[in-house]
Amino acid sequence: MVTAIAVPAAAIPPPGAPTCSVFPSNNVWHADVSKLPVNSHSSAWLSSMNGSSTHLHPDFGPSGGFPYGIPYDVVSSSHAKVYLTFDYADESDKGPYPFDGNTKIEGGQNAGGDRHAIMIDSGTCKLYELYDAHYSSGGSTAGSGAIWSLSSNALRPDGWTSADAAGLPIFPGLVRLDEVQAGNVDHAIRVTAQQTDRSYIWPARHQAGAANNPNLPPMGSRFRLKAGYDISPFRADTQTILRAMKKYGLIVADNGSNWYFQGSAENGWNTSMLDQLKTVPASAFEAVDESSLMVSSDSGQIKTTSSRPVRRTTVNTPSTPWPTPSRHVTATVAAKTITPASRSPMPSPTPSTRVVAAAPGAKPNASAPLWLSLIAAAAATLLFLIRRARQKSNLPSK
Repeated sequence: MVTAIAVPAAAIPPPGAPTCSVFPSNNVWHADVSKLPVNSHSSAWLSSMNGSSTHLHPDFGPSGGFPYGIPYDVVSSSHAKVYLTFDYADESDKGPYPFDGNTKIEGGQNAGGDRHAIMIDSGTCKLYELYDAHYSSGGSTAGSGAIWSLSSNALRPDGWTSADAAGLPIFPGLVRLDEVQAGNVDHAIRVTAQQTDRSYIWPARHQAGAANNPNLPPMGSRFRLKAGYDISPFRADTQTILRAMKKYGLIVADNGSNWYFQGSAENGWNTSMLDQLKTVPASAFEAVDESSLMVSSDSGQIKTTSSRPVRRTTVNTPSTPWPTPSRHVTATVAAKTITPASRSPMPSPTPSTRVVAAAPGAKPNASAPLWLSLIAAAAATLLFLIRRARQKSNLPSK
């Protein structure tokens, strides 16, 4: 079954980069999955993630006065850039990256763990992401790195990792404070699973699985909060996030604790909201099949209902002869340029464009008024009768 969805609204720009969208509005991160069919592996995947006994866990918020989550920096195009040495250099973008000693690191400068670093160039609208990032004036290092154009739907090369195990960007999957405060989270949310299959499905590009087991979710699996789950008892800000989970869902992008979903590391998260999110049971989710939205396996673009029927236009053609071959006339119809010439064939009609033109030298389709035609016919009949009468008068009598 082929499914297309309505064109999403323009993607919300990140704070500090008002001219940048977080990928185009027709990107898979912004796809409305609320009407998509349930994935045939839904029950098995939920079972492998302990769906019957686990609740959601927001993996961000205040922690001893220090905000935890995944931080990001917005920098100008003039920010100094450096090249890094990567552990996975064959699957990393060479750079350079706007990375220095002041760049925020997940968990802090002295943290262990994933040590993600995310940077957005507000001038070029490029997204830079690093995994296991370590800055040093003598030479910076990272496990892997990826650079994305926020105006493009292009995915990583097939089989490549990124700063995330699934080969996806991290930033578009983070719940951000500015979105929640505005009452609109317009994208899917990054979530982790303890064990994943050694496979990946679109839009993911890389696997980091524990086993070849179809009962485990692959990287790129998408879950949504069931439509019938009642969110009315929750706070308004909690409802904002839960609405996003119903409409855009969760995307499995890394290995980690089951049902942990990620947000930005910043001050201001409300602990009551976070506590409410922790009461939502994982059993209220279901996996969806979003394969029908794919335009190309190498693109994050989704099929939408934006294709409008070609407008039917009536053009009154002036009573002038068809242009001679020496006259160059160009007509643009539905984004296709057609140059008529008497010795050149007309372009073949395509599914989106059908051009019908009279052949050179064709007679104009101009009909005489009806009353003139009737008079002419009557005159011809009268003339015939007169001639017939004269012929009879000249015959010999019997």
